[in-house]
Amino acid sequence: MKRLSAILALALTVMSVTARPSTLSFGAPVSWDRHSLIVGGHRVCPVMGEIHYSRVPADEWPAAVRKMREGGVTIIATYVFWNHIEELENQFDWSGQRHLRRFLEVCKAEGMPVVLRMGPWCHGEVRNGGLPEWLFAFSPAIKVRSEDPRFLHLVERLYRQIFTQVQGLQWKDGGPVIAAQFDNEYRGPASYLLALKRIALGIGFDLPFYTRTGWPELSTPMPFGEMMPLYGDYADGFWDKSVGEGVGSYYKAFQFKEQPMPASNMGAPADPSPTPPVREGRAGALPYHKPEGSPPSREGSGVGLYPYFTCELGGGMATAYHRRPYLYPQDAYAMALVKLGSGSNLLGYYMYHGGTNPQGRCHTLNECQTSPFTANNDLPVCTYDFQAPLGEFGQTYPHYYRLRPLHLFMHDFGEMLAPMLPHFPTPQDLRRADDTHLRWAVRTDGHAAFIFINNYERFADLSPKTVTDLAACGVRLPKVKIPAGTAAIFPVNVEGIRYATAQLVARRDGRLYLMQIPGIPATIALQDGKTLKNVKPRGPHRPVYGNICLLTADEAEHLFLTEKTEPQKTEKPQASVGQAVVTKIQEAGKPRPIDKGRAKVASAPTEEDWLHAAVYKIKTDGDIPVRTDYDCGLQPAQALLAITYRGDCARLYADGRLLADNFYYGRPFLCALWRLPKGTTELELRILPLQPDAPIYLPREADRTPGEAVVKVEIIQGE
Repeated sequence: MKRLSAILALALTVMSVTARPSTLSFGAPVSWDRHSLIVGGHRVCPVMGEIHYSRVPADEWPAAVRKMREGGVTIIATYVFWNHIEELENQFDWSGQRHLRRFLEVCKAEGMPVVLRMGPWCHGEVRNGGLPEWLFAFSPAIKVRSEDPRFLHLVERLYRQIFTQVQGLQWKDGGPVIAAQFDNEYRGPASYLLALKRIALGIGFDLPFYTRTGWPELSTPMPFGEMMPLYGDYADGFWDKSVGEGVGSYYKAFQFKEQPMPASNMGAPADPSPTPPVREGRAGALPYHKPEGSPPSREGSGVGLYPYFTCELGGGMATAYHRRPYLYPQDAYAMALVKLGSGSNLLGYYMYHGGTNPQGRCHTLNECQTSPFTANNDLPVCTYDFQAPLGEFGQTYPHYYRLRPLHLFMHDFGEMLAPMLPHFPTPQDLRRADDTHLRWAVRTDGHAAFIFINNYERFADLSPKTVTDLAACGVRLPKVKIPAGTAAIFPVNVEGIRYATAQLVARRDGRLYLMQIPGIPATIALQDGKTLKNVKPRGPHRPVYGNICLLTADEAEHLFLTEKTEPQKTEKPQASVGQAVVTKIQEAGKPRPIDKGRAKVASAPTEEDWLHAAVYKIKTDGDIPVRTDYDCGLQPAQALLAITYRGDCARLYADGRLLADNFYYGRPFLCALWRLPKGTTELELRILPLQPDAPIYLPREADRTPGEAVVKVEIIQGE
């Protein structure tokens, strides 16, 4: 088939957006208080999306960043993996897709601020959590992630290298780098993180604010104001040792609740008197909310001394060999809406854009149980798709669109929402699948309000609920039936609307855009006394009354995206769609013994095991029919090979080189054809059979039939 990579550079724009410029103008003054970020004198509620630049080919960065912006992301977060840039000691590699400065320049061109997660330890499902292998060869051994002077010396060298990429691109220079995170998920003394910050400041990092992950709890207090703690939540986790469905406490992510912030994690201000928000570069005082150690209040700010921000709200989930969750679009949406309703004023998704591990010089760069450090799971060698809104190759998954109305709302109404305090009329800390009442919360400033509703929990069969007690600011909504699976936001006393049983989405060019919630009749009661009942959507160009437009969910999800550049969608496959003929050339050998590794979970196949896999040949010289009805968010010049199969796991090779891999979990195995080596005309597919009673978790969507088989192979692409 025609090689596509040469055309890729011409196909950078997937969608165009008609929207206001970002409120996060580079170089604008930045401060924060217990509510939110304040940029250029305005409160903002950013959407932060994680992408790992070194997991995406450099020529795809402009398209990736643009798609993130068009999805509603207003800040990018990215790890700088140490072993990606210094795999060999003293040999730093900033070339190709490791070229951090070039990535930052792309972000600057696209108007996207960046939070650098600088390590030295990152995790990110990278070998050794990003620590280079040579660190573990010193004698006597270096104590990593500690104040061991030898380790800090090496960290200083790393940070100096990172600074060469950042210099001139910091926020104060009019560049995109707005903040930095030190280490990740650290549980030791605060002095280690402070040592990292001192190193960074001494080198020349001078940023509006600095962050750390707020979990796990530190063993000693962090002095107040030094680093903003950011939190997270996930709908499921590949890292669980159990191979059962719905394990752990992930169900709590779908409950409105005040965000707990342990006092020992926060420190306390030296002077408890209220002070103006100050946060430019170095540590500064913030408004004091309540004494250290005070229990969280049932009603109140919900955020305590710091603003409630997230940096790892699950935009999807990776698949480990022993545990392979299948995430649904509503998982990400309901969880994000619940966090917003619980008081969060920055939604940070991990991941928002998936990626592919770069090739290592000494070993593969995936997390695995055989590595010397952080050996808790076996991850695929190549893929880090993460089922994110934008997948490994930039393809759009349904929740990319599902989340857009929420992001538009945060952008357009963030200044109003940010100081609104959360209140929780219904019980918190519910049991799993508790179906006794509707889950809802209110954010209000006493005059206006937003009512947040969630009737969804992953794997729970919550029932429809008729409620009569939804109220805020003295306004009681009429009786309304909330369908099962619904998550929504209703406005009260906002923009001339007394209340509405439709969701406010955007405010642009003098018009208000609301979204009808599927299954809920739209009532819009105006403050002038007029009430519109059972209003029908008319689209974005025909107001239903005055300046108010009511949209369907699909219209809201695609609002402000130009029609001509939208991915083509049809209700039925086109007649020309067919299946490729693949040739099986080797039967699978004897099933391998599935042992458990150091982490006491099933070990992924070894290279030796792959020699005994079933082998198929796939031609790529034009005889595979192209499918164009698949909404994958790609340009015509971009095409994915989609392999529907069943088995344990699969790999794709070209001329003996591993291109892509997949742990089977019920979705097609994808590979970007434009990334194939030049001149490729034939691919080799290897599949290891699924074994009965294998100690792995497969989701209900997966075919559990033992053995292996290729169902079909096709090409999917944009219009």
